[in-house]
Amino acid sequence: MKKRKLIAGNWKMNGSLAANEALVKALVQGLHAPACDVAVCVPAPYLAQVQSLVAGSPVALGAQDVSAQPQGAFTGEQSVAMLKEFGVRYVIVGHSERRQYHGETNELVAAKTAVALANGVTPIVCVGETLAQREAGQTEEIVKRQLAAVIHVNGHCISEIVVAYEPVWAIGTGKTATPGQAQAVHALLRAQLHHAASEHASDIRILYGGSMNAGNAADLLAQPDIDGGLIGGASLKAPDFLQIIAAA
Repeated sequence: MKKRKLIAGNWKMNGSLAANEALVKALVQGLHAPACDVAVCVPAPYLAQVQSLVAGSPVALGAQDVSAQPQGAFTGEQSVAMLKEFGVRYVIVGHSERRQYHGETNELVAAKTAVALANGVTPIVCVGETLAQREAGQTEEIVKRQLAAVIHVNGHCISEIVVAYEPVWAIGTGKTATPGQAQAVHALLRAQLHHAASEHASDIRILYGGSMNAGNAADLLAQPDIDGGLIGGASLKAPDFLQIIAAA
């Protein structure tokens, strides 16, 4: 049984009630029986709206972040229990924008991953290097350290995660890693996962998340260790997102 690819849209801080309805309706109409898994990760205020829009469709609901805490005095945060009440199946953890603007550490990302796993929500764990790090030849060291922290805390159930490699230098910049560059990092991550979860490493989906779009998706998805995409801007346009899904 070949594992299904996963195409997950990350809307980031975009959307409105009207725009979301138009987008999700167009997606659901355009998807008949997709040969891959599909998810949309939406801003927290829209979880209820999008939950009802995707009901009964092949589109799974995702969130963009989760608190490592179960409940309590954490103003502005959402617990995993809250996300589950809205039927959330996936949650992005450790996105480069959270690491960069909100100071999220590898340890915090590992803790958020643990909370999601313990509650039956699939974490999409993001790793990736900045342009300065790539130019300094540190790509391997950075992504391995980011993933190692998650494996260290979640070793026994690491096979339940999804990993997303997002070269920070290729997010929203229009620069994309070449399929070869992306595959090289994906192969590295796969080897690291193999060390941690030997029999399940090949089942763990590793998504590419650096400016994947309708034009380059097929070439990227053809690589042996690229199991899908975490799609930013292109996920806000139904035709583009559907084209990426078709490529998968």
